[in-house]
Amino acid sequence: MALHQSGEDYLEAILILRERKGNVHSIDVAQFLGFTKPSVSRAVSILRASGHLIMEKDGRLLLTETGEMVAQAIYERHLLLTEWLVSLGVHRELAEEDACKIEHDISNESFRCLKKHIENHHRLSPENQS
Repeated sequence: MALHQSGEDYLEAILILRERKGNVHSIDVAQFLGFTKPSVSRAVSILRASGHLIMEKDGRLLLTETGEMVAQAIYERHLLLTEWLVSLGVHRELAEEDACKIEHDISNESFRCLKKHIENHHRLSPENQS
C-alpha cells in the first residue's frame, strides 16, 4: 500500500523519536509534529491497518519491517537533502523545511542520481551530518 506524505512523516517522526528517547507513544509524536492527539490516533490506526506500525498494549509504537524501511528511506532523503542545501548556502532552518517537501516528491531514480552526484562532487562537512 502506497503511503501519502503524512504517513511518511509519521513513520519518520517515530524513527527519529525512537533514536532520541527509546520508547515512543502517540503523545510524543503529537508533540514532535505539532498535531493533536486525535489526529495522531487516526494516523496510527491507518498505519496499523496498512502494516507499517504496531501498537503494544502499553501504547508503545513500533515500526514493522515495512514501516522501518519506509522511515529509514525518508529519513536518509531528509538528512542528505538538508545537508546538500546547507552546503549550497541555504539557511539550515529553511533547508530543513525544503528537504521535508522534496523528500516526498523526488523519484527514487532522481534521488539515487542526486545522492551519487553529491557523494562524488560535494564534500559535506562531517560536523554538519547528523
